[in-house]
Amino acid sequence: MNYRPSFISLLLLFSSLFTIAQEDSKIRILFIFDGSNSMNAQWENSSKILVAKKLMIQTMDSLKGLENVDLALRIYGHQTRIVPGKQDCSDTKLEVPFASSKENYSKIITKIRGLEPKGTTPIARSLEYSADDFPECKSCRNIIILITDGIEACDEDPCAVALALKEKNIKLKPFVIGLGLDTSYLSQFSCIGEFLSADNEDSFKGVLKFVISQALNNTTVQVDLNNINKLPKETDVAMSFYNSKSNKLMHTYTHTLNRNQLPDTFALDPIYTYKMVVHTVPEVVVDNIKLIPGKHNTIVAQTPQGILKLSTQGSNSQFTGINVIVRKDNEYKTINIHKMNSEKEYLLGKYDLEMLTLPRLYFEDVEIKQSKTTEITIPLYGSVQISKGNGPASLFLKENGQNIWLYDFDNFRYIENLNLQPGKYMISFRNSRSNSMAHTIIKEFKISSGQNLNLNL
Repeated sequence: MNYRPSFISLLLLFSSLFTIAQEDSKIRILFIFDGSNSMNAQWENSSKILVAKKLMIQTMDSLKGLENVDLALRIYGHQTRIVPGKQDCSDTKLEVPFASSKENYSKIITKIRGLEPKGTTPIARSLEYSADDFPECKSCRNIIILITDGIEACDEDPCAVALALKEKNIKLKPFVIGLGLDTSYLSQFSCIGEFLSADNEDSFKGVLKFVISQALNNTTVQVDLNNINKLPKETDVAMSFYNSKSNKLMHTYTHTLNRNQLPDTFALDPIYTYKMVVHTVPEVVVDNIKLIPGKHNTIVAQTPQGILKLSTQGSNSQFTGINVIVRKDNEYKTINIHKMNSEKEYLLGKYDLEMLTLPRLYFEDVEIKQSKTTEITIPLYGSVQISKGNGPASLFLKENGQNIWLYDFDNFRYIENLNLQPGKYMISFRNSRSNSMAHTIIKEFKISSGQNLNLNL
């Protein structure tokens, strides 16, 4: 008997059980629900079975009354109680045969609510039997959604079943969603399809909603984020999809490359014309996107990126609070606030940087190249503590015989601490008790990297 990992996973299998017409007239969704004993295990503040039941009922609510959608329910591991050394690998049953979503809504919910987890996990056999759960239909799109908390427990091979179904022209397109998914078990499902993981109930609910949207919509999309060689290798960036006509936000996704390093596929409703905003720095906008219904569509955006790394000499813990304004070359608009001792991807091109140090440091025409890291390192600052009485005081940089104003002190603060770049400085101060300019105090000093200095005015 195999031991199974403690996670809840959802496996979506997109099945073409018969020859599908180009325009599907009906969508049929078969839920295969895990009723095995391990579903009783604790998860967060509840149990796996209670979480799965709740999400299943919420899913039924979203499907209730949909036109041209038929539903069915198969449960496994719920009839024979598991005992040490013995398990019933035939414990799988079609509990609610296919009928309209309106007709089967209550039937499925009643079965789910009354479910008591008992037995083992015969995944392969449940998938094999499910092929016969679909009545013949030449214009139906058939979906299987398997909700399980573990891997195959009956020493059967889901991969062999998937291959056998494929040879019968039954295609599988799965998505696995797991709570605390042990990645060492992914090979158990690799022959069937893709995996999505959820760290908590909320994320599990979100992914389930995403999967159902794909089940109901056979218009699929991939977004190619091209590099400088026009290859879709850029990824890990957020994308927002708007109704191009009303500018209403429709969807937000984080771009992903699948395990084959190809852009992931998702579903979009083809009724709308879209505007896509790729949240690179700066952003890339693709507007007037029209999808072909019932087909796989590719949206292309040119987003070649490189990395800008900003650091200080010495300890990486220094300067973490210093912000850097990033602008496109010769443009006024700020496109990002970049913190020192960090790195960030930018579109290829030249940028101007303004480091909010004292004094300001400026870097112009900083070039970002494809998949390269451009690094800028600045000196480690020094620190000065200024003690003074009440009155106006100003800090200047001494450079080329000129006073370059940097900072005005608070008239009423007795002590101030400043971090200054290495260089020569001067402070001009007059005590508020004096009404004569002749009483102006001038204090010149020099700061080196890492130096700590105390000044009394």
